[in-house]
Amino acid sequence: MLFTYMLFVALIVIERSFIFTVLDYIRKKGFNNKQILVIGNDDVARRMEKSFMKHPEYGYNFTKNLSEEALANFTKQGLFDHILETNVSEIFICYTALDQDFLKSLVDFGDQNSIKIKFVPDLLLENSKATIINYGNLPVIQLSGGMELSFKIVVFKRCFDVLFSLAVMIPGLPVFVLLTLITKLTSKGPVFYAQERIGKNNKPFRIYKFRSMHVNSEKLGPQLSRDHDPRITKWGRVIRKSRLDELPQFWNVLKGDMSVVGPRPERQFFIEQLMQRSPNYKKLLRLKPGLTSMGQVNYGYAENVDQMCNRVRYDLLYLNNINFNSEMGVILKTIKVMAQLKGK
Repeated sequence: MLFTYMLFVALIVIERSFIFTVLDYIRKKGFNNKQILVIGNDDVARRMEKSFMKHPEYGYNFTKNLSEEALANFTKQGLFDHILETNVSEIFICYTALDQDFLKSLVDFGDQNSIKIKFVPDLLLENSKATIINYGNLPVIQLSGGMELSFKIVVFKRCFDVLFSLAVMIPGLPVFVLLTLITKLTSKGPVFYAQERIGKNNKPFRIYKFRSMHVNSEKLGPQLSRDHDPRITKWGRVIRKSRLDELPQFWNVLKGDMSVVGPRPERQFFIEQLMQRSPNYKKLLRLKPGLTSMGQVNYGYAENVDQMCNRVRYDLLYLNNINFNSEMGVILKTIKVMAQLKGK
């Protein structure tokens, strides 16, 4: 029963990942797009369109905007007729000063004709994320500098972490045994390497890997690995290229120290330097660190603090877009990196 349930979950994950991947590809090629009408302030409208142009996978095709000046030439019924003629499926309202009677009539019109009405305020958030809270019939925009995951996402991530880890560790047990034997026979020292890293809410934990370096490789202090690093063993180069050295971290995931997907955990020595150069890194410490991350699959390994700062930008993007699609996207890219031996 356990195997059947795990297989069922795995097939659902694969199916949804395939559907989302294909849908994103189709939309990027210009198909399956929605017609969008933008009404209101030109500056706000241009800012919004510029932002949306970076994400063709949203599938939005903008019709000609109706500025506040152009809107003055329409009667209310004339505007409604124009909207129906353009055959739009969504309307974005970009106003700095909004007429409440006009907005209410437009919302009623949208309800009657199955057209979504979205409001874009004259507000640009650099480091915060806005959420809508409905208190009865009163919508409130919450502008929070803090990152709060919904209970649904927290439960989803934990269930996914446990099921995915078991799905890898149980069938992959022979691989773990084989890697253990080869690591033990190819160089002197323990099979596993444990190191203290900083996790969620600055809580330290011990991360586990198959040992890929010679013993006492950091006797001169904390160092990042680099190309042709003499500290790495011959077998270590193989498992680092394929990232097989990180398989023991699934145990960290089961323990709850880590998640399958999340920002990679760093040592306190490097975190202090990162905080000085990239203060936003502090936001990543509100999440469980991940076995793989958006930064790692899109940027790769970092050889110095400057490169670590560049990689942080990708993880901050993940922070603002945590969902099933982004999780599976990172996992699929990780598998691709492993198959192409792009680790180091």
